[in-house]
Amino acid sequence: MNFDKSKRLFEEANKVIPGGVNSPVRAFKSVNGTPLFITKGEGAKMIDADGNEFIDYIGSWGPHLFGHNPLFIKNALTEALENGTSFGAPTETEIKMAQLVIELVPSVEMVRMVNSGTEATMSAIRLARGYTGKPKFIKFEGCYHGHADYFLIKAGSGALTLGVPNSPGVTEGNAKDTLVARYNDIDSVYDLFDKNKDEIAAIIVEPIGGNMGVVPAKKEFLQALRKLCDEQNCVLIFDEVMTGFRVAKGGAQEVYGINADLTTFGKIIGGGLPVGAFGGKKEIMETLAPVGPVYQAGTLSGNPLAMAAGVAALTHIKNNPDIYSELEEKASWLENAFKENLNQQNKNFAMNRVGSMSCMFFTETEVTNFDDAVKSDTKLYADYFHGMLKRGIYLAPSQFEAMFISTAHSNEMLEKTANAHYETMKEILG
Repeated sequence: MNFDKSKRLFEEANKVIPGGVNSPVRAFKSVNGTPLFITKGEGAKMIDADGNEFIDYIGSWGPHLFGHNPLFIKNALTEALENGTSFGAPTETEIKMAQLVIELVPSVEMVRMVNSGTEATMSAIRLARGYTGKPKFIKFEGCYHGHADYFLIKAGSGALTLGVPNSPGVTEGNAKDTLVARYNDIDSVYDLFDKNKDEIAAIIVEPIGGNMGVVPAKKEFLQALRKLCDEQNCVLIFDEVMTGFRVAKGGAQEVYGINADLTTFGKIIGGGLPVGAFGGKKEIMETLAPVGPVYQAGTLSGNPLAMAAGVAALTHIKNNPDIYSELEEKASWLENAFKENLNQQNKNFAMNRVGSMSCMFFTETEVTNFDDAVKSDTKLYADYFHGMLKRGIYLAPSQFEAMFISTAHSNEMLEKTANAHYETMKEILG
């Protein structure tokens, strides 16, 4: 494949954009490559600036549950565009959007729209502090909750990929109220409560980690967090920016049968447009302005285009209950094909999957937390990434990201991917 135009575009981008990209993982640094500049996405395929076509397993980092550019979302956007792009005033579509989220996620009684996942998590923490009157919160190593200052401590995703889990620019004042526990280790959480009595407002957790690779929480771990929050007057926040409507209609909470007090959303609820949301118990949500004293605002929150795309996406999910069984069947088939290929080559690399999210770690030990994930051979992953890319398979340019399957991935595409996996592993393992 020829990538000359992407290389020239990257050179131009570096002159006007820091690192040539507007989000760090896109830079291909961890795989020692040059990012591809994309011109079009349709279904499960993307085309780059040089005309190369790829089967896409990023799906814009998760939101494209139905593939790129589905007709029902395009139609909704076209209709909304006729009426205007932004009003800075309420619209009826915002009500429909909120009603759909509340209907599909049983723990959510009220919801506030924002513009990104970072805004959602940042606002949820502020709300929990305002509601409880306590200053501190617990997060977990390897969980990424956006780039607000107090989250960038042992974070996952881009920070982990670039080897900068603690970002310069985050002051001690911002960081001192962030307590970090070990994922899937409840004793580390108990220890923090013992050392910070009556000071912890919230626990925020990715119930299925998607930013240190895919690392699902153990059910008993989440159950213990739920019980602890009930006992300690502490708000349990599930960060479902990635998993909400991705792993099940009701998100990870449906998978585990455990309800959060607050939930953050993003990705799919915008139908591919920039959007986020947070919602939960009415008693907590009514602490927000203008009803309560906790301030949160945004000029573009509830943007009519994003709301139109989101309503179309969630309505499609509501009206097509077989989506998740279809995704499970496809993802399970590909997982088993990968495992069979690895067995043929006498390798037992760790594979984690929940629904249509999966990750193969280049380590032969089980991956249940941050420390396990970073044992992966990132140099070997880089070789694997480029081997798959040259065979027409577009994966995340980082070991520590998820692979997403959509309803647009055909059986033929899955078979091509499995064959590419076999050939690539044979090539890089020698």
